[in-house]
Amino acid sequence: MSSDLALSVRGLSKEYRIAHMAQHSRVTEAAFAALKGFFNRQEYETFRALDDVSFDVKKGDVVGVVGRNGAGKSTLLKVLSRITEPTAGEVRLYGKVGSLLEVGTGFHPELTGRENVYLNGSILGMREREIDRQFDAIVDFAEVERFLDTPVKRYSSGMYVRLAFAVAAHLNPEILIVDEVLAVGDTQFQQKCLGKMKDVSSQEGKTVLFVSHNIAAVKALCNKGLLMANGKLLRHGSVDEVLAEYATRAPVAVQPRHGKSSNLQLVDLQINGAQTAVGDVDFLRPLEIELELEAREPTPLCIPFFRWYDTNGVVLSEVWGPEESVDFQRYDGRFAFRLALDKVSLMPGRYFVDFYLHDVAGKEVFGAPECVQLEVHPVSLPGAPRAYEGRHGLLRLASRLSAHSTEPQQQARQA
Repeated sequence: MSSDLALSVRGLSKEYRIAHMAQHSRVTEAAFAALKGFFNRQEYETFRALDDVSFDVKKGDVVGVVGRNGAGKSTLLKVLSRITEPTAGEVRLYGKVGSLLEVGTGFHPELTGRENVYLNGSILGMREREIDRQFDAIVDFAEVERFLDTPVKRYSSGMYVRLAFAVAAHLNPEILIVDEVLAVGDTQFQQKCLGKMKDVSSQEGKTVLFVSHNIAAVKALCNKGLLMANGKLLRHGSVDEVLAEYATRAPVAVQPRHGKSSNLQLVDLQINGAQTAVGDVDFLRPLEIELELEAREPTPLCIPFFRWYDTNGVVLSEVWGPEESVDFQRYDGRFAFRLALDKVSLMPGRYFVDFYLHDVAGKEVFGAPECVQLEVHPVSLPGAPRAYEGRHGLLRLASRLSAHSTEPQQQARQA
């Protein structure tokens, strides 16, 4: 095996058994309650989250893992982090691994922030003196000094992520694995984390694997890329090649993310009255997006949140409930959220829309990333010699352009 490898993956597969109630179970429960234990059987299907994935990563590479929701990205990182075992295949890691996956992974909720720092260092095989040397840098980076001796179960999701990332990045792992959990933090801290990951690679020679829907961040940070779809590895190569192929692929059917439960389900999605997740609209024309959800039981207090971004992952706009006169509410049964634009001022091109519900603590209750793909087409304004085609910029401001002479009138010049 080459000495310049950080990790090697061969024939990696991961399967899950998904249980379904047999279609006759409710009838038999009603008719034969005494025999419920016999008739209430479950049927199973096998879901393959990873399907024969193979690749190598060299030491010092920064690898961006991209793909639509449900592509297998997070499952891959969990296997590489040894959080879950593969069904088949082999993973060889040449160095200590530090990982930051979903919020809640790696910390003991009853322990304080200080205790969790030392616990994680011990898990990585570090001695107490080694952790002592890094401790102040971890606390400064995470900006949680006031809450260091508070149990982390009382931390907000943002505080938790700040400390978890600081621990993962500063405790000297040879391989740093980071999932899109960084989206929980504020924008300033996200930039701080991206800068740290860049330093870990360029200055310290460590290897980084980074999952994100922010294509601009992947392009700026990574030199290599992995493109995943339906559990398969579609492409492995330079980040520019991988992102170019990713941009050309049509979105898959919407696969919502349900937070910690499956209480909420997306039952309908319409663009300008048509039942579709892929829409076309002319520049400066009206647009209406409606999502219908069903709650099997009442939700906690939550608010809707829409995010717009382009094919490079650049966020163009965010629409948040309280700023639009929609405050925190509980939802039950079927309910819909409608987002209406009088004019689409985005320049012609392709755009994506995420939809989320957040509770009062800012935690995601329901998520449907990339639930809408929108193609904006060029049009000509009245009297204009050419159409808006998106040559420069991302949007057109609500403006009026005119031209007039500032020369004195002919009469004034003769006088």
